[in-house]
Amino acid sequence: MFTRMTDSIRLFMTDVRAELKKVSFPTRAETIGSTTVVIIFCILMSLYLSVVDSFLTWLVGKLI
Repeated sequence: MFTRMTDSIRLFMTDVRAELKKVSFPTRAETIGSTTVVIIFCILMSLYLSVVDSFLTWLVGKLI
C-alpha cells in the first residue's frame, strides 16, 4: 500500500516539475505595463461610479 502511494506521489511531483518547465512567466516590463493598465482602469471606474452615484442620489432627492 505504501509503495503504491509513494510511487503515485513521485509521479505527481515529476508531472508538476514537467508542467512548471512549460510555464512562461511575464517579464518585468510586461508586469509593470499590466499593473499600470489595471490601476488606471480602477481609477476611471471609481470616478465613473462616483459620478453615477451622485447623479442618482440627486435624482432620487428631487423625486422625493
